[in-house]
Amino acid sequence: MEMVKVTIDGIQVEVPKGSTVLEAARLANIDIPTLCYLKGINEIGACRMCVVEVKGARALQAACVYPVSDGMEIRTNTPAVREARRVNLELILSNHDRSCLTCVRNQSCELQELAQKLGVNEIRFEGESINYPVDDFSPSIVRDPNKCILCRRCVSVCRNVQGIGVIGVSERGFDTIVSPVFGMSLKDVPCIYCGQCIEACPVGALREKDDTEKVWDALNNPDLHVVVQTAPAVRVALGEEFGMEIGTIVKGKMVAALRRLGFDKVFDTDFGADLTIMEEGTELLNRIKNGGKLPLITSCSPGWVKYCEHYFPEFLDNLSTCKSPHEMVGAMIKSYYAEKNGIDPSKIFVVSVMPCTAKKFEAMRSELSATGYPDVDAVLTTRELARMIKQAGIDFVNLPDEEFDPFFGDSTGAGVIFGATGGVMEAALRTVAEIVTGRPLGNIEITEVRGLEGVKEAEVSLGDMTIKAAVAHGTANAKALLEKVKSGEKEYHFIEIMGCPGGCVNGGGQPIVKAKDRMDVDPRQVRAAAIYQEDRNLPLRKSHENPSVKRLYEEYLGYPNSHKAHQLLHTHYVPRKKYL
Repeated sequence: MEMVKVTIDGIQVEVPKGSTVLEAARLANIDIPTLCYLKGINEIGACRMCVVEVKGARALQAACVYPVSDGMEIRTNTPAVREARRVNLELILSNHDRSCLTCVRNQSCELQELAQKLGVNEIRFEGESINYPVDDFSPSIVRDPNKCILCRRCVSVCRNVQGIGVIGVSERGFDTIVSPVFGMSLKDVPCIYCGQCIEACPVGALREKDDTEKVWDALNNPDLHVVVQTAPAVRVALGEEFGMEIGTIVKGKMVAALRRLGFDKVFDTDFGADLTIMEEGTELLNRIKNGGKLPLITSCSPGWVKYCEHYFPEFLDNLSTCKSPHEMVGAMIKSYYAEKNGIDPSKIFVVSVMPCTAKKFEAMRSELSATGYPDVDAVLTTRELARMIKQAGIDFVNLPDEEFDPFFGDSTGAGVIFGATGGVMEAALRTVAEIVTGRPLGNIEITEVRGLEGVKEAEVSLGDMTIKAAVAHGTANAKALLEKVKSGEKEYHFIEIMGCPGGCVNGGGQPIVKAKDRMDVDPRQVRAAAIYQEDRNLPLRKSHENPSVKRLYEEYLGYPNSHKAHQLLHTHYVPRKKYL
């Protein structure tokens, strides 16, 4: 790699040729403020917060897009630079809804942090401001244009990472706004509610639909039996909301906190993941043996399912009919659990704590009501659970570790790895391999399907059968994969697709990692590593070994894909128009 030498604030540093001034400064441990910058996604220099002086240049330059050259001299902290940054920031603040104390991003807002860092104590430019209506019509995402700073990070993520582009920039000058086409609501465009725009937003212009009051009301209702379940990705991210390192496993503290919030039972969605593998693995084998529709495509990710309904309805018959794991658990709680404990299912309130904003939409689907009642009554994101814990005054970091309640709290390592891209595929192959061959799998860690490559492929020999599999994460990667399947360029038996890049560990409801921190650490990698460590720590690592899942079939469901299992654990999907 060719290197060049540059001098930044008197410090000489050697950097790869083609680096930007911002990248070079970071190598010299010099902090240049940014606001619109999102590494590899939104590098447009729109906000001008990163301006620097470059010797020989006629004007200040945006460090995030200005390339270095050999011998370049850069100054990042001159009076002109400081004044330019302050003026730019004050202009942004002049037309910003500054209700910081009541904002969901208070103390985690990049704009707020920058104002403090640059010493902005007053707004010198108080001019006309526009008051837009807040778009809170979708079940998953709230869009508040009055807090938008026009950084375009959400636009870039939606278009360039997810390949969807349902939000964009319209109008000009002072009237510029980021919104769906024609000012429509997110509810009326083909948004998949993945929430990646929320993760990208530096302020509170995008946030999840808050269901915490709904859950508080249920917890305070003596007539309700309130049950909670938590997804595998939550336990490796929740601690971040309390100052713990990214990827810290906090399963025991999470369970303890949920009990202190007042839930009657605390269950593990990983149980539902093991149940999903039994149903989905059997469905795969049945389709292969009986000439069913192939490839079978996973249906665990509601963002991906909604994407398929909007953009690839021709693949709906390829989707597994299995409900997602938390919906399976909800259906079992309102049937088997209700019958075993003599509880009227209408009096059971099921709360799912998920890393996902799309799960809020999923829970509202009318087809997910196996007992005549919604399988799941409320979905909280990881962030919402953290807010509830803080509201209750619980000292999360110092809580003792506690265990899930038994039966629906019993799970295997296969259930845990659902949280990372490739995890569903790996879990399924662990079980399918042993069902087909009738003997233990030698190496259960199928590393070919792990990692952050956009599309991964694997071939697994099962006796006389070879399973051709593929994994995609993020809907832009899913589109590329499905186009190859449509054209006949690729043929598979089994495909796993996750709507979010990196899988559930990077879901739209996870703790937000600021853009500057993402330059040093990739939360997808660190959280996934914790997921796989949790898998290795568990005594049972294959779904079909889960004793409680076995008992559920023996006592209630009969066998995987039975008539009763189909009634309770399977569903269907519908084509959706792109615009209403």
